[in-house]
Amino acid sequence: METTVTDVPESDRFEIRDGDRVLGLAAYERRGDTLEFTHTEIDPDAGQSGLGGTLVRAALDEVRSRGGSVVPRCSFVAGWIERHPDYADLVADRDR
Repeated sequence: METTVTDVPESDRFEIRDGDRVLGLAAYERRGDTLEFTHTEIDPDAGQSGLGGTLVRAALDEVRSRGGSVVPRCSFVAGWIERHPDYADLVADRDR
C-alpha cells in the first residue's frame, strides 16, 4: 500500500489515500492561519494500522510548512500531539 496525504481545502480536510481510495480524513475549520481540527476518521477496512498517525503527522507537517498553527478539538489529534511533544509548538496559544 502506497499512501499519500493531501490537503483538500474545498472539503476542509486532509485525506489519506491509496490511489483513488480515501482511507481516512482529518476535518478542520480554517480561522486565518489556524486550522481547528474537528474530527479524524479512518476506514476500519483499510487493512493497515497506523494510518491515523500518518495522516495527522503529514497534516501537521503541512501546517508547519505554511507557518500556521492548530487547535486540536479532535481528541485523536490532541492525543497524538500529547504523545509527540515536538509538535506542541503548533498548538495555538489560546489552547495550550
